[in-house]
Amino acid sequence: MREQSFGFYSIAFLGIILGRYFLVAGITYWLFYSSVSQAVMNPRRRHRPPSWRVIRHDIQLSAIAAVVFALAAALILSAYREGLTRLYTDPRHYGLWYLGGSYGAVLMLQDTYFYFTHRLFHHPKLFAWLHQGHHRSRYPTPWTSFAFDPPEAVIQALFLVGITFVLPLHFITMIAVLTTMTLWAVLNHLGPDRLPALFPHHWLGRWVIGPAHHSIHHRKYTVHYGLYFTFWDRLLGSQDPQYAKTLSNFLTDQSGRNSE
Repeated sequence: MREQSFGFYSIAFLGIILGRYFLVAGITYWLFYSSVSQAVMNPRRRHRPPSWRVIRHDIQLSAIAAVVFALAAALILSAYREGLTRLYTDPRHYGLWYLGGSYGAVLMLQDTYFYFTHRLFHHPKLFAWLHQGHHRSRYPTPWTSFAFDPPEAVIQALFLVGITFVLPLHFITMIAVLTTMTLWAVLNHLGPDRLPALFPHHWLGRWVIGPAHHSIHHRKYTVHYGLYFTFWDRLLGSQDPQYAKTLSNFLTDQSGRNSE
């Protein structure tokens, strides 16, 4: 396989990342925010249209974040070509069981990294510099899923770069992690009012983060910092003690609010 330059990798990954963002966020937005889908899924609830001004802001931030992640991906691939990472291509090298095990390990490590950095971003002295742009969307949409402030994008990309130098990972595992990260981010920023009124909140919902859990974070900045799981929120006291009441108030406010 012909080796390419860092610049080629950067441009190629930028196209892939932006294409993935517009495809996944765009389809999800169409599926859950069109008047037709809302009439079918939750016909009794009033739905104000999201602010296009805020959506444009989210897309602009996402485009900048895409540049950061494209550079990070190009760095990883260039380092792999030089034999500097622990990425590998033969699934038999560590055994098939390791593919699943390493996938789960990366998700848990990323969730831990995200929780503590995210909570740090909310420190009053850092928030305006690192995270305020993302929270411009108080009522998030799928377009908010990748809307990182530039410094935050760098910090989150560092995890993906660093893990390839520390943990042996198959390329399939990395693709699975990136796919999970994309889909989970879109789901987490899907407002809970866009789901059917009887959308199930079963035992699994206590341990994984979904749109209801993360929407509360966009309303109350002092709770719910996790990415995939609620473990750290529960352990370190950042789980909203009035979860049900806050969610009810959120839904009431969101359905009755005027467009921003």
